[in-house]
Amino acid sequence: MTSVPATAAGTLARDTAAGTKRVLTGYRPTGPLHLGHWAGNIETMLRLQRDPGYECFFFIADWHMLTTHYDRTDELPGFVEELVLDWLAAGLDPERAVIYRQSDLPEVAEMALLLGMITPLGWLERVPSFKERLRDMSERDVANLGLLGYPVLQTVDISIVGGELVPVGEDQVAHLELSREIVRRFNRLYGDVLVEPQPLLSQTPLIPGSDGRKMSKSLDNAIGVRDEEDLIRAKVRSFVTDPQKLRLGDPGRPEICPVFALHRKFSPDDVDRIERTCRTGELGCVECKGILADHVVAAFAGFRQRRSELAATTGLAAEILAAGAEHVRPVASATLANVRAAMHLG
Repeated sequence: MTSVPATAAGTLARDTAAGTKRVLTGYRPTGPLHLGHWAGNIETMLRLQRDPGYECFFFIADWHMLTTHYDRTDELPGFVEELVLDWLAAGLDPERAVIYRQSDLPEVAEMALLLGMITPLGWLERVPSFKERLRDMSERDVANLGLLGYPVLQTVDISIVGGELVPVGEDQVAHLELSREIVRRFNRLYGDVLVEPQPLLSQTPLIPGSDGRKMSKSLDNAIGVRDEEDLIRAKVRSFVTDPQKLRLGDPGRPEICPVFALHRKFSPDDVDRIERTCRTGELGCVECKGILADHVVAAFAGFRQRRSELAATTGLAAEILAAGAEHVRPVASATLANVRAAMHLG
């Protein structure tokens, strides 16, 4: 059985030491983790929690889930538990990082209201991801206040715990820049109360899904890290490839192929040979996909075993979240008190 400590608050007692940077990142609980999550952020979270130069806060963004899944709240408890267990199976350690749930901090909601009062509407309307989400989820009614105000709530998630660094991909820098603008505006109006967060850029390029777009659950183009072997192989077979490479012998262009993009991440020892033989036409797309599937299956075999063991421990996720809330709540309460005082409220 994989052992996980039950009381993160008791074991993670250190204060932020001089020179230590506080990191904040999280996930919406909208379903299982996929390869894009793993390559884009999970590996970064694992690296940061091992580094004594960082104090890590990792949170379940369940209020953010409501922006697009407000009509599916019956799924929320299960998704939250599954995400915590996925994190633990991946190696996130409650002795090294604070793991908590956003909605366990009512202070977040109050501070979001206060920061919303000073955020110009035009700032929110220009965020590229707002229009992208409306486009990608056009079959659902998600044009709501919560989605438009998503950056304000994100800003609070970061600033209420004094987050100094936020791991982001290049496609998310603009979103974080808006959080920085909101913090700067607050500090100009009321004094230097909030920490202005800085981006911690990921070195991993975007992971494409089966249709060539960024891998995403909402686009139904993702390979889940919990998927069984047969499902992984079926999903890899569904990937689009170079449209000019129609049969064995045709020269390929790996630089435009989503399958090769995944090879770069999951087949590092094989990638040079795959690129060379793709270009010459020696390697066909069917065989290429088979090689990728082999590597992905092998890469997550250990994860799936640990995940199965953790699922057998009743109440584990609830214990982890309760301990994390106990640790983070005083931090959030202190920040909100400073914000209220600066605004002459209460």
